[in-house]
Amino acid sequence: MSKVLDIVMAGVISGIVAFTTSQLGVAGTVIGAVIGSMLYQLMNHFFRKPIDSVDSLRTEKVESSVFYVFPLIIILGIEILYLFSSFYHTFGAIFQSLETVTGWNLFRTIGVGLLVMGVYPLLEPDRISPKYGLMVLAVGLVKLMAGFVDYQSSLVNLYLPVFQQFNELISIVLIAVLLYVIVSIIQDSMPLKSEEDQSKDFEDNSIKKDEKQD
Repeated sequence: MSKVLDIVMAGVISGIVAFTTSQLGVAGTVIGAVIGSMLYQLMNHFFRKPIDSVDSLRTEKVESSVFYVFPLIIILGIEILYLFSSFYHTFGAIFQSLETVTGWNLFRTIGVGLLVMGVYPLLEPDRISPKYGLMVLAVGLVKLMAGFVDYQSSLVNLYLPVFQQFNELISIVLIAVLLYVIVSIIQDSMPLKSEEDQSKDFEDNSIKKDEKQD
């Protein structure tokens, strides 16, 4: 698992550095390296260390959660950025940069990605609860719909007024759902102790109580 985490983080850090360099030049390289280093330390603290104390089956579940949750964290960050882009120029400029990089297909890309991710828990319910998959599917559908608001069609015209009037509220709801899914999956997949350790602690506590009573 540690090797897998290292490979994943190496790819992520490289992507961050490449993006910030393309946007900010040499300064972006430094900024990207710093962000990547901080992200690696966080992932190391929250994922690798707890893994040392769990069994192999739980390790596989944690590994699946790492791969599943990380893209959701990135999408959550983009959605928060989008929400604040309406109120702050700096956030708006950053969001426009992301739109430019994706050829103005950012929401459509996110929507399709979330739809694909939402299917995984339905196929592997032992690793990730299907209810999280349904939530991700719902968010993906909304983002895909938002990605087509600039298209002229009868279907888009039906829901376009909803996005125009409740855009910020929809974004807040999506952020709340993504945050709930991320936190819940992490909590479900990373207990501090294995079931055997918990059982052993329970037995030890029972023995201590009996000794005190004697």
